[in-house]
Amino acid sequence: MVAGRPIGSIVRERIAAILSELGKAYGYKVHKEYIKRFHGTTRENVYYHLKKGVMLGIFKEVEIKTEKGHYSWGESVEKKYYALGRK
Repeated sequence: MVAGRPIGSIVRERIAAILSELGKAYGYKVHKEYIKRFHGTTRENVYYHLKKGVMLGIFKEVEIKTEKGHYSWGESVEKKYYALGRK
């Protein structure tokens, strides 16, 4: 018997379902779709599972875009786009 947290996650499964429909999306878009379709979760939780999913090969980063604009934190934002990985 192995102690610790199980590898599987319902959040990652739901994110995979979203990405399979959208093809690719950046983290905030995935979060907006997630809360529309399922019960609410935090943005940080979605970002955590995207990052963990990349480590496990479930998702992959396909593009990073820097967009100019007027944001409360500055003049630009970096958007990482994710898609389904090889698993």
